[in-house]
Amino acid sequence: MRRFIPFLPKLPLVPVIRLGGTIGTGSRALNDEALAPLIERAFKLKPVAVALQINSPGGSAVQSSLIAARIRRLADEKKVPVHAFVEDVAASGGYWLACAGDDIWVDQSSLVGSIGVIFASFGFPELMARQGVERRVVTAGRSKSFADPFLPQKAEDIERLKALQGPIHQAFIDHVRTSRGARLDQTADLFNADIWAGQQAVDLGLADGVAHLVPKLKQLYGDKVRLIPFGRKRSLFQRFGLNLIDETLGAVEDRALWARYGL
Repeated sequence: MRRFIPFLPKLPLVPVIRLGGTIGTGSRALNDEALAPLIERAFKLKPVAVALQINSPGGSAVQSSLIAARIRRLADEKKVPVHAFVEDVAASGGYWLACAGDDIWVDQSSLVGSIGVIFASFGFPELMARQGVERRVVTAGRSKSFADPFLPQKAEDIERLKALQGPIHQAFIDHVRTSRGARLDQTADLFNADIWAGQQAVDLGLADGVAHLVPKLKQLYGDKVRLIPFGRKRSLFQRFGLNLIDETLGAVEDRALWARYGL
């Protein structure tokens, strides 16, 4: 009712956008298509700031870039500061998202970093040979079947993958440098995909301090600040288990990413 009483001062408002989970194009994952309406609504509330609540081991570089770019564009257009708060982990694409913030706050035990690019798959040529399965592939274009998991790994395929990873890694590095600027430790090797815990990340300039979301926002905007949670809602298909196969496969991929950080 306060907003209908004109002579009462408006309380400062901070939307808290939750970015939890892996980043990708699946129904379970964080991606720009699903998050765009939520992010746009948060900035339309005329807030004093926007907070990002991040807990992600990473995933798609493209989706990480799209989400972060949308947040920065709106922050610059609306002249609204963005504060990123890391929970368990902001690694790889998760750290890409954190760098959308004007500042980054961590817990003492948060894991931060992994500024690198990975390509992972499985190979089955020996299994197929034991089972008497013959692989038949016809292509137009010699690169069409590169990195085929049913064939032995080839040196030229590895070189091609590394050539693809290089520009993606450089884009990640550029994003971090643009976001963190002179705060980064210029003498440290920060871009070799290492991860650091809490205060280590602060000392290296990858984060700005150790702080939790509610007390920090109250410190910045007063005890009366209104925190409005914004998070993805599960679809009817997800709630009733109607996309069970997609959910199961997605859960396996998610578990592999989280397991890299002991979570």
